[in-house]
Amino acid sequence: MKKTIIGIMGPGKQATPTDLTYAYQLGQLIAQQGWVLLTGGRNVGVMDAASRGAKSAGGLTVGILPDDHPQGVSPGVDLVIITDMGNARNNINVLSSDVVIACGMGSGTASEIALALKNHKSVILLTQHQEAIQFFTNLSRDKVFLATNPKEVIELVKVILSNSA
Repeated sequence: MKKTIIGIMGPGKQATPTDLTYAYQLGQLIAQQGWVLLTGGRNVGVMDAASRGAKSAGGLTVGILPDDHPQGVSPGVDLVIITDMGNARNNINVLSSDVVIACGMGSGTASEIALALKNHKSVILLTQHQEAIQFFTNLSRDKVFLATNPKEVIELVKVILSNSA
């Protein structure tokens, strides 16, 4: 039986304290649902916080690394996928996820959202970045969902998954 994979995408070094808190909480909540967490796998920013959150709740985590340096992996990642593909690995992140959550905003996150939408994936935006919200909701009114906190994100994921079943 296929496991549900939820991708959390977000900034690395540019992550805000709110991004990190929300990412950690999202990781915990995803694990509590029995879903698999997928991130960019590195030991910085949203990737690290979400992975650590999921591990704290006993979850299974996957990290898709952009390079061939496994020493930069988050200690919260169980399964490390080494791509040596740079930013091209963003496509793997979104195509492997059943739902994509953007926690915070940065250029890498924006590219992942765009790739997800291009591939008809649902995206939940958990950000206060108004320009990004306006831009992505204008691109796809039926695939972009807005949330204000991690619990709301999980409720949206449940609705999206039930509608795609």
